[in-house]
Amino acid sequence: MLVLAIVMLFYESKKINYAWIIGVVLAWIGFLMFCFHLGLRWYIAQHPPWSDGFEMLVFVAWGVLLFGLLFNSKTRFSLPLGLLFSGTLLFVAFLDWLNPEITNLMPVLHSYWLKIHVAVIVSSYAPLALAAIMALLSLIFIIAKPNSCDSKWKNSLEELQLVNEMAVTIGLFLLAIGTFLGGVWANESWGRYWAWDPKETWALISVMVYAIVLHLRLIPALNHRLVYNLASMWAFSSIVMTSFGVNYYLSGLHSYAKGDPVPVPGWVYWVGATLLIISVVAYWRDRQTRKLKN
Repeated sequence: MLVLAIVMLFYESKKINYAWIIGVVLAWIGFLMFCFHLGLRWYIAQHPPWSDGFEMLVFVAWGVLLFGLLFNSKTRFSLPLGLLFSGTLLFVAFLDWLNPEITNLMPVLHSYWLKIHVAVIVSSYAPLALAAIMALLSLIFIIAKPNSCDSKWKNSLEELQLVNEMAVTIGLFLLAIGTFLGGVWANESWGRYWAWDPKETWALISVMVYAIVLHLRLIPALNHRLVYNLASMWAFSSIVMTSFGVNYYLSGLHSYAKGDPVPVPGWVYWVGATLLIISVVAYWRDRQTRKLKN
């Protein structure tokens, strides 16, 4: 579907449109099957399916697909990107470093706040993840942008930017509300609202990072598509640190770190290096384009 969306920038036909409609229908069928899977896991486990690292990744994958479907009417690229990133998260979830078994909950998680706080804060990761992958596609479009591009190319970039801002707005709202709700749960469980636990601290850092990203456009010198997309893409690293880095590398009430931390998978370094190269090339290409205009 991503290939179809790119092809439709240059050429449209009935066959391509029919293929696109079939893809959308299959995406909805897959989403409904995904909902059935989460409901079945909830029924078997007798608790919400977002209580550990594996379930969190699966739940975020479900949310990414949901927002991809919801934003499909705003930009043609949201659904293919949602499918792509959702599938990637599921692939990572089923690697051998996470346990997919249904296990008993820790005593502190036997609370109705598991259904509220964790659901809200993990739900915020989905639109932020979709925004990051949209920013990546926008940077690729900036790199591949022809010197004389037509209106479809420009409109696609503008649509991606607008949907990206919508996704970040929704994600930041959910992240902030989820962080406050976590404080209420902490007061009920541990007798304090805030203790600068690593998870709490990084949740606050993530809120501040995305608040900065969302308000960059208010600074005239930084009100530029390239700056926003770079910030939106790299800001997701704060979410990765909050959701996984804290759990496995820092000690605290929310952490699983015991003794030596687990080794960082090799593919993480390759992904980081690839994103860095794309960022540098996009910056260089954008400078070239602006010089040609001047």
